[in-house]
Amino acid sequence: MDVVSDAVAAVRLGRPSARRVRVAGRWCVRFARYDGAGFHVVREGRAWLLPDAGAPVALRAGDAVLLPHGTGHVLADSPADAAAVARAVPFERWDPASVTGAGGGEVEMVCGKYRLDRRRVHPLLAGLPAVIHLPGRAGDHAELRGALDLLTGELDARRPGSGTVLPSLLDLLLVHMIRVWLDRETGGARPGAPEDPVTAAALRALHEDPAAPWTTERLAAAAGVSRATLARRFTDRVGRPPMAYLTWWRLTLAATWLRDTTDPLAAIARRVGYGSPYALSHAFSREFGITPGRYRARATAAAA
Repeated sequence: MDVVSDAVAAVRLGRPSARRVRVAGRWCVRFARYDGAGFHVVREGRAWLLPDAGAPVALRAGDAVLLPHGTGHVLADSPADAAAVARAVPFERWDPASVTGAGGGEVEMVCGKYRLDRRRVHPLLAGLPAVIHLPGRAGDHAELRGALDLLTGELDARRPGSGTVLPSLLDLLLVHMIRVWLDRETGGARPGAPEDPVTAAALRALHEDPAAPWTTERLAAAAGVSRATLARRFTDRVGRPPMAYLTWWRLTLAATWLRDTTDPLAAIARRVGYGSPYALSHAFSREFGITPGRYRARATAAAA
């Protein structure tokens, strides 16, 4: 199992969205802080990303930028001053066709967002920086470029099945952006779990079979190390001991299936390694402060 894909799927809520934008002239548009993740891809021209906290980022054709924590920011045709940033038009009310004035040339972008449940963010995602800039280089990351081309083509011409294709392409794009960043990073800025072979092996084992009767001894054997070594390295990189992580991950999966399926609680309990619906309900209520039934009811009402 791919831990990155699992981490994204477990916290994603609803359907992602994207919009293709073409603009020329002087422009400055604000994206408010968002309870999710946002991204921008520059297809033609140049733009500037100005995060609410942090240095401006110059974006050129082929560049992508991911804001995994929904950081508030401004996009503009130039590194605008504070007064211009204060006057930035909210993206929801922005009409690119109304932009006038001589600017930095025509720009084409794809702007999108994912709604995420911050209460269950995986340590892998929690460790990502506020702004991930992925410069486009000729021939780099063919899979990411392919996903972008497919997404752009689908946004150009809404064909039969777009309602299914677009969310899938956006999910694919998010995973590829995170993957590219992980591939590029070196040193301490990168979340530690994937780069440590012991922790990575343990995570893979837990994600492949979360319902298995895991113990620290059994997991250490799967990772090929002693219990003490596993506990130290796993806790250092993931932020909690292996068995505590397993409990959290099982309950996170249970919440996802309660939200996204109509499966009975007994079936979900078996899938996540609990011996009875009562045992799962007790653990779930302790973790989330709400019973599984009420959690499902609220999720259903929110999606309606």
